[in-house]
Amino acid sequence: MKFGILTSGGDCAGLNAVIRSIGLYLLRNVKNAELIGIPDGYGGLIRGESFPLKREDIEGILPLGGTILRTSRQPFKKMTVAEEGGSRLSRMIANYKKMGLDCLFTLGGAGTHKTAALLSMEGCNVIGVPKTIDNDIYGTDVTFGFRTAVEVVTDAFDRIATTAASHSRIMLVEVMGNKAGWLTLHSGIAAGAHMILIPEIPFSLDAVCEFLSARLAAGERTAMVAVAEGAVLDTEVRFKKEQRAFARPAFGETTVTRHLAEVIGERTGAETRYSVLGYLQRGGTPCAYDRLLCSRLGGFAAKLAAEGKFGVTAAVSGGNITFNALADIAGKYKFVDPQGDDVQFARSIGISFGDRA
Repeated sequence: MKFGILTSGGDCAGLNAVIRSIGLYLLRNVKNAELIGIPDGYGGLIRGESFPLKREDIEGILPLGGTILRTSRQPFKKMTVAEEGGSRLSRMIANYKKMGLDCLFTLGGAGTHKTAALLSMEGCNVIGVPKTIDNDIYGTDVTFGFRTAVEVVTDAFDRIATTAASHSRIMLVEVMGNKAGWLTLHSGIAAGAHMILIPEIPFSLDAVCEFLSARLAAGERTAMVAVAEGAVLDTEVRFKKEQRAFARPAFGETTVTRHLAEVIGERTGAETRYSVLGYLQRGGTPCAYDRLLCSRLGGFAAKLAAEGKFGVTAAVSGGNITFNALADIAGKYKFVDPQGDDVQFARSIGISFGDRA
């Protein structure tokens, strides 16, 4: 049997660990298994590019960050658009057949799974593995790469907090997460943030400044604020993301964090700074938790392929590794529940979410 593997979308820690686990399982348990790597995610499949993956290529890659297959983003909305040479979808299907694949493993996030579901509906044997530092894939308790990112962000918070304390500053730290606030929420709680702003709970400038002013008035000399890059003002809720992106520059804003830092400084009188962590959150070696999770997910996905179970994606449910049908989870997101246990716990110990609750 011939198996293809690709990694698509944003990189994260653990991709190589999954590739390794898939490969080792298949080479050990499937007679005459042949592995090929498809470079640059769906981009490589669109172009029809591949290269063989031998045991020696995957043996030592478990702790490596990034992906040996490289990755790229291919917008889902462009997959079925007519282009010269056919749509991207039609070219992927043709190249899947030309490569003689019996199964394609797609390691990626929500967008990757949408395209995987599309390929599956068109007759390709596809198995997904849920990857994203945003932890927002529907149907799985956790995605690989998330826990490592939480560790990285928490460590960054700890370091920035020492500067905040030394200079008696309010420090805002911008964390990745455009649609879902899982990474900001978990790392914010873990780092002892005083305020956490996430996309699922629109914040009020008045409420934010009142909370921080009250903290300063009580004699505290510093405050740490975790801000998801997708956090929105309560006055912006009615606008779509594209509309916000268009309107903000008109007001001299680049990121919500920068604008918020300026407002906080003006209203509280406190020295206020912000730090955008950016791609620091994606890179580096996976933590022990993710190494184990990636190994289990990859091996399970490979077992599904060996058993002929296609059109599915691996998942975690209650600590167990299981699977979901791609058709059932594609296009759906898992968001933070504003009334959920994590948020309610955070509120119970005095963490503000910048709203009037």
